[in-house]
Amino acid sequence: MNNSATQMYAVSLDQCVDAIVAYGDKRTILAQGHMGIGKSSMLTTLAERLPNHTPCYFDCTTKDLGDIMIPKMAQLDGQNYVTYATNEELGVHLNKPIILMIDEFGKANPAVKNALLRIILERKIGSYELPEGSIVFATTNLGAEGVGDMLLPHQRDRVATVKIRKPDHLEWIEWGINNDVHPSVLGFVKDFPAVLQTFEDVKDPTENPYIYHPQLQRTAFTTPRSLHMASDLLHARGSIDDHTLTSLLMGTIGEQGAMDMMAFVKLADQLPSLDSIKNDPKNARVPDSASATCMVVYRSLASMEKDWINAWMDYMPRLNKEAQGMFVNGARNPKYSRIDVVMSNAKFTEWAKDNTYMFTADKK
Repeated sequence: MNNSATQMYAVSLDQCVDAIVAYGDKRTILAQGHMGIGKSSMLTTLAERLPNHTPCYFDCTTKDLGDIMIPKMAQLDGQNYVTYATNEELGVHLNKPIILMIDEFGKANPAVKNALLRIILERKIGSYELPEGSIVFATTNLGAEGVGDMLLPHQRDRVATVKIRKPDHLEWIEWGINNDVHPSVLGFVKDFPAVLQTFEDVKDPTENPYIYHPQLQRTAFTTPRSLHMASDLLHARGSIDDHTLTSLLMGTIGEQGAMDMMAFVKLADQLPSLDSIKNDPKNARVPDSASATCMVVYRSLASMEKDWINAWMDYMPRLNKEAQGMFVNGARNPKYSRIDVVMSNAKFTEWAKDNTYMFTADKK
């Protein structure tokens, strides 16, 4: 296992967002992390945190030097001179505080990197200055991934680099419950946590058949991003046959991941339907296996609404205590998007009173 100080002090995406909010108006944080973990999504989160700022996305991989500023003629006291107009993606023209994300900074061509250094360090570009309070941050992949991210010492000296860690499987499941990720994908990740392992923690590149490893040639592999793509495929299952679905999954999360995930898809076919739980909770089918039970819980958390929380609270006691605890822990999470629906329900409150022993450890 990689026990370097950098690895030990790697932060989550939420921690990085907190740091950018606190520090980003003064200095630029460079968020460096594994591919597909959601680095670019921090711009959306920051925009929600700072509603008075305008989010601006600058994609370095699509830019050449001429895309930063272009010359235009101006005149002063009868004398012609050249001034420059900036790219709209930089947000300089907005004249109000912005959140500027310089995405894939490490993959930019050298001229673009140098052209961006002043806005990264001084919040200025050419004769323009960002409005007071503007925030600038950048993202890049790990150099060890071998996907072309490289910065010279003088470029790194202008940023505060922080390593973003991969989410573990439970963190990703928590995110997935709130973002319409298919229950089969959530169940798959629960039972196969290795799909979110980092290549830095793998001694033998062949020991983990799911993930990207720079020493192996894999056309597809599991990342948080590719797992989300797999979820979208499963949501479209009603329109494609399973042969085609399996082929698409192989091209999205790799052969081993696709075959194992399809096993969960077949398992999902045996779950009680939501309608059966809503309409007949006392007689709806109870899954036989732990994996199927997990998927029922995840599906219910993701789709819970006021019009059937009572039916769920009639059905849930028929599950084993571990499954009941899984649902309640998910519902109690402050980040759970439907927390009010569950916590305001009288049957849930009654269940909580009758089962306080299950949560006594939380109070220690």
